[in-house]
Amino acid sequence: MTGENPNARVFHRGDARAAAHGDERTRAMGITFAKLFQRLFSKKEMRILMVGLDAAGKTTILYKLKLGEIVTTIPTIGFNVETVEYKNISFTVWDVGGQDKIRPLWRHYFQNTQGLIFVVDSNDRDRVSEARDELHRMLNEDELRDAVLLVFANKQDLPNAMSAAEITDKLGLHSLRQRHWFIQSTCATSGEGLYEGLDWLSSNISQRA
Repeated sequence: MTGENPNARVFHRGDARAAAHGDERTRAMGITFAKLFQRLFSKKEMRILMVGLDAAGKTTILYKLKLGEIVTTIPTIGFNVETVEYKNISFTVWDVGGQDKIRPLWRHYFQNTQGLIFVVDSNDRDRVSEARDELHRMLNEDELRDAVLLVFANKQDLPNAMSAAEITDKLGLHSLRQRHWFIQSTCATSGEGLYEGLDWLSSNISQRA
């Protein structure tokens, strides 16, 4: 008798199903590796707003990060914006002027901000309470409710500069229980502390993305 062997048909079907299942697993692994590769090597884009009182060193910080050098600055009327590439992050940093007459314009830059850099002149003891008021006024804005906060305690090279711990106290940072925040001692002219701040920003914003 020359009829087909039914067991052979079952074997071939099972073999086909196994092959198909193997293809699915291979595709799934390929997608997983592609996502991992993209996460590790593709550039993430982050919108950062940098503010603070006038003469705190914001523009010096921006161009130290962008160019790696000190530039001659004048008081910013309006804003400077630059893209800063660091590791696998592309930071779009908006440096907005800090003179009292133009601070009401800060709110026009709040939308879509993921991280807020607040720069403090650590040597300016007379205006640290003013800095605190401006900071808390901003943080009460609905558009910044999800933004992480990085405080640069700048001008640490000056002999009478307040420490990061003292500025933390004077700015009332410990009262920000619903906000991810970090304070970093910096010296804009030497670049000290700036990239440590960017590391903190990138890790915290990535976790929340």
